[in-house]
Amino acid sequence: MRFYSKFIILLLTGVLFACGENRKLSTPLETLKAYTQAIKKKDTTAMKLLLSDASLKMAEQEARAQNRTLDDVVKNETFFNESQTELKFRNEKVEGDKATIEVKNSFGSWDTLPFVREEGVWKIDKQTIANQMLQQNEEGSKQLDEIINGKQP
Repeated sequence: MRFYSKFIILLLTGVLFACGENRKLSTPLETLKAYTQAIKKKDTTAMKLLLSDASLKMAEQEARAQNRTLDDVVKNETFFNESQTELKFRNEKVEGDKATIEVKNSFGSWDTLPFVREEGVWKIDKQTIANQMLQQNEEGSKQLDEIINGKQP
């Protein structure tokens, strides 16, 4: 009987601890802090858990294309330089299931980091960054074409 009561207490403690972990990531900023801690600890599993589903799919495609492992891609494609000793952020904006935070990069300028809420947990959304870069490249190409063809923007 005593063994079972200890087992139940231990089980309940584990359940409460697990529930507490989900509560910790109830804001984009908490996810960002957890991600930077995972980078410092080189905890690739934790890093992957903090990335959106679309971001992981994108990383898997890149890993296949480069004949590398998913862990290698995730480790090498962080938003922060390992030499950064301090995380500076500002302007957390939440709009429904999407959010952004401005983060100071290693060059001293501010980057906007997008987040998406999946199953109640905020995750970093690298896919949005990739889409924005593609759109900027397309706009730049269009402007270049207009200049080449004699049409000034």
